[in-house]
Amino acid sequence: MPRSRHASVEPSPRSAWRSRHGHGARGPVTGPHLPMLHSRIDLFESTVASTADYLKGLWPTDLAQVRFEVASAPISTTDPRGVERWRVDPQTHTVILYRVPIQRLSKLHRNDELHQRMLVESCVFRAVAELLGKDPWDLAPERFRHF
Repeated sequence: MPRSRHASVEPSPRSAWRSRHGHGARGPVTGPHLPMLHSRIDLFESTVASTADYLKGLWPTDLAQVRFEVASAPISTTDPRGVERWRVDPQTHTVILYRVPIQRLSKLHRNDELHQRMLVESCVFRAVAELLGKDPWDLAPERFRHF
């Protein structure tokens, strides 16, 4: 027997968490037995965080108050030198790294995960050097001496 079009069907309180097809909330794409996928954003942020921690370990007094932030892009692009890759504010002790210009506008001779990580690390080094008024190579001189 066909249902009336005017009959209202009240959803049960139990089905409120279900989707319209009756399935529950979505689970991870990789399943329970595989590691989670990492996106470019996750890799960028973890590289910035690990490099910042490394530099804070080398310069604990100079970088104790410094906050590192990641933003997608600068608000304005009126800089005559081009699009900013980072911004340093000495008054608020803040270093802001812009993910999209660093990832998309930099020309790498080899575009693999290692070289992308090295590019992000070099930007963090150069931003911190600008904040401290030092040469980037002077921030971790022992790291680059292999002899």
